[in-house]
Amino acid sequence: MIEIYHNNRCRKSREGLKILENSGKEFKIIKYLENIPSVEELKKVIELLRINPIDLVRKNEAIWKSDYKGKDLTDDQIIEAMVTHPKLIERPIVINENKAIIGRPPSLILDII
Repeated sequence: MIEIYHNNRCRKSREGLKILENSGKEFKIIKYLENIPSVEELKKVIELLRINPIDLVRKNEAIWKSDYKGKDLTDDQIIEAMVTHPKLIERPIVINENKAIIGRPPSLILDII
């Protein structure tokens, strides 16, 4: 089943959700700010995205700038930062079986559904 890591306060995430709704396909919404992914879940998402952990970080968030920016962090430390502060996770993320994409722009979601 298709999954979307969704934040309803984010315009791009809402646009991504609309694309899934219009597709007619079944999907599951993961409200990652409420149901924070574990370290293991986040590692799996990063692996499916085929990116480095730093590429999933929202670097303009205040918490990133104040607590992490400019530090020499390991991948595990970056993942831990996202688990501790889930609003650092880029969104929306859409997963369809063994493929995943960050929906920025949301139209990229069409490539995997």
